[in-house]
Amino acid sequence: MHRRSVLTALAASGVLTTLAACGGGEDPAPAGSAAPSAPAGDGTFPVTVEHKLGSTTVDSAPTRVVTVGYNEEDFVLALGVTPVGSRTPLGAYDATQRPWAVDLLPAGGIPSVGQAELNFEQIAVLRPDLIVGAYAYLQQTDYDKLTQIAPTIGDTVPAGQPVDSQAAATWQEELAAIGTALGKEAEATSLTEEVEQRFTAAREANPSFEGKTISVVLYNQGYYALDATDPRGNFFLQLGFGANPLSGSVSEEQVVQLDTDVLVVLGQSRAEFAANPAAAGLDVVTGNRTVYVPTFGSDFAGALGFSSPLSLPFALEQAVPALATATDGDPATVPADL
Repeated sequence: MHRRSVLTALAASGVLTTLAACGGGEDPAPAGSAAPSAPAGDGTFPVTVEHKLGSTTVDSAPTRVVTVGYNEEDFVLALGVTPVGSRTPLGAYDATQRPWAVDLLPAGGIPSVGQAELNFEQIAVLRPDLIVGAYAYLQQTDYDKLTQIAPTIGDTVPAGQPVDSQAAATWQEELAAIGTALGKEAEATSLTEEVEQRFTAAREANPSFEGKTISVVLYNQGYYALDATDPRGNFFLQLGFGANPLSGSVSEEQVVQLDTDVLVVLGQSRAEFAANPAAAGLDVVTGNRTVYVPTFGSDFAGALGFSSPLSLPFALEQAVPALATATDGDPATVPADL
């Protein structure tokens, strides 16, 4: 998929969540401003991180980190580092008070380094010693500009995918890359195990999930089916559900292929989805095995969009009860909206 198409789908879906950070807009913050500093990593340096645009060596523990992608801020915060600047993502969700990170965000917010386009002057003024773009869909020209400012980590390469793949890395792969760059590999490994255990516990407590096929579809002027290469689709597969092989744009004729054991609809309410006769007649709909996320502005949509080690436990708490209702075998019970 072309980069512009990818970003359009991400913005509509809530992955590119709105972060109205302090110092937003395009005005550079003055040098020596009150931007928070990151604590030094405790690993061994130098370290080298491989990514889609090459490899980057970090010679010493970074103390001023700027994140230029769409969820890296959460990953850096989860490892105990407060960025001195962060990209303001696109989308409907206002993440300034996102519940899973509110205690880690500085009271004044984090200065913005751009939104639809990066503000390279602002990034330079913040004097970073590391730029993290592990989920940024960076183009070579932007990457080259960033590397003139500071060592830059590009998009993480998903396991088994070619370097030029548009597929996103898993949250585990992204966390590992960022942990290495920050000198916090041990912390990243421990955090990965902790979050994975949350998924394991949810699967064990809900054996009705195992093996059931799930479709995850978002609506943005048409239906788009998410698969395992998308963090939002992968979230549900980590709970033991099986994937619907349908992925990408869904034509009106293909709507019938969404009639799986469970269906998750992102971006439409029950009434809006049912307004499409083909969708309204699906057994998964009439049998109350469909979970609706009516708006991309909800906390759940934001958590699913971030797909970070901070947001995933929150998303689990929200989603598991609704999915349990959808798989209880009783069409009289209706899953709660998320």
